[in-house]
Amino acid sequence: MLCGLALAMACGCAPGGGDEGRAPGAPSGVTARAGSATSVHVMWNAVLADPPVDGYEVYRGTAKVGDVSGSAHMLDVVRLAPATSYVFTVRARDGAGRLGPPSRRVRATTPAAAPADTSAPTRPGAVTGRAVGSRAVQLSWSASTDDREVVSYDIQQGGTRIHSVGGGQTATVVTGLRPGTAYVFTVRARDAADHLSPAGPAVRVTTAPGADEGTGTAPTGFRATTRRAADGAYYIDLSWVAPRVDGVVTEYGIQLDGATVTSLVWGGTPPRGRAAYGFYVGREQGVTHRVRLRARLPDGTWGAYSAERTVTTGT
Repeated sequence: MLCGLALAMACGCAPGGGDEGRAPGAPSGVTARAGSATSVHVMWNAVLADPPVDGYEVYRGTAKVGDVSGSAHMLDVVRLAPATSYVFTVRARDGAGRLGPPSRRVRATTPAAAPADTSAPTRPGAVTGRAVGSRAVQLSWSASTDDREVVSYDIQQGGTRIHSVGGGQTATVVTGLRPGTAYVFTVRARDAADHLSPAGPAVRVTTAPGADEGTGTAPTGFRATTRRAADGAYYIDLSWVAPRVDGVVTEYGIQLDGATVTSLVWGGTPPRGRAAYGFYVGREQGVTHRVRLRARLPDGTWGAYSAERTVTTGT
């Protein structure tokens, strides 16, 4: 049973796309997280469409609160009230002005304000970074401290804020970068009163040349087994852990015997931790198959393949 999943056989079509004259699809992987007592960081996965997406509109309830370009998939919604719950949705817009349907609704609650808080958090320390193939960088840092609480960390690229993560997180993977390119990243901590720490030490990372996706963008802990159903048919059961990247992975491509056969899309909220999926491979016993899978990253590109597993029906 494919609970919460949409399954499509590979056909060369772009998920979330549309034919000429059709509006883009709804953004997937939408998340919202408080950045301070008065701001929320909203992220979503890039929508692949034909014609291409020209921009995204972010809504708080029914009110539009921001526009970003088609190459972006995040927005900081500011001037919010402390200790208040908000609901956000995102819609994609193409060059002809056609709006796609709204994403699923996501909720975020801002923390209470700290009126007596006049101190900024300490600067993050021990900032390190390494290239994860040609299009991603893994960053980590030591936690900041604050007289109240660190609510979030801002990730800055060349002085521009490109992402925000929760105050309990001290590592992330930034995707959507260019091959063979040098980048400079810094990290700053933010508290509920919106005080920013000084920037941590700058870390310089150069992505690999070419089209090396990097193992850091691959699903981990990949397992594959076979089983025989009550009707005599054989299935391959897969399980894996999503790659740790900025945003939510909602789609996977499954490769069987060297060919991509299935696109697996979560229609609802992807499972936390280990995910699982099974698919039909025939009725013949003793057939050996090779299987692996890869994730479509939040920036719309494909990550690296998992390790390949070999299974034989009936064993």
